[in-house]
Amino acid sequence: MDVFDRLKAEAADDWQSYVSHAFVRRMGDGTLSQGAFRAYLVQDYLFLIQFARAYALAAYKSRTVADITAAQAGLAAILEETALHVRLCGRWGLSPADLEATAEHSTTVAYTRFVLDCGAAGDLLDLHAALAPCVIGYAEIGLALAPDGVAALADHPYRDWIAEYAGDTYQGVAAAARAHLDDLAARTMTERRFPDLARIFGAASRLEADFWQMGLDAA
Repeated sequence: MDVFDRLKAEAADDWQSYVSHAFVRRMGDGTLSQGAFRAYLVQDYLFLIQFARAYALAAYKSRTVADITAAQAGLAAILEETALHVRLCGRWGLSPADLEATAEHSTTVAYTRFVLDCGAAGDLLDLHAALAPCVIGYAEIGLALAPDGVAALADHPYRDWIAEYAGDTYQGVAAAARAHLDDLAARTMTERRFPDLARIFGAASRLEADFWQMGLDAA
């Protein structure tokens, strides 16, 4: 069991509130309203801007070339991810300038600043424990929503989103993040420290659930 699985097991209720949220279930069965999805997607674009800052902070917090390289790769992946949001929001006539002019919802602020604070106040492992529910969790959700592969989604209304996170490229990003988290833990984690990391992970998972709920509430 790697440290990611240990964190999930320790924060099982928080994790399930996130990955099994009604927003995710409705997206999977195609009943999620377009209004809820749009509200979520616009805020998620703003969320990714702050997560890009978190990866820049990870580079600053790094002390080895390998850790800086991992932060650089994470930042690049976040910026690539924004392209999906721009493409999908463009269908509603929203430009990148429109997205960036949107005010951050309080839920977006709460989650992203929590992650940034974990990185600012703690070390690289604290930061990656806060990042993990999003970065690795979206890969798990993507696979769960496409159990028979992306091709089997056919004309599913949320095919593009599911395909992004179930696809090989993002799965590779998540696998690299998971391996890096495990490497950091091997270098800097003690058993005495593990409960603190689990609290960070659990809090980030709850904030993920709140983020889904924000989309439902806005519809």
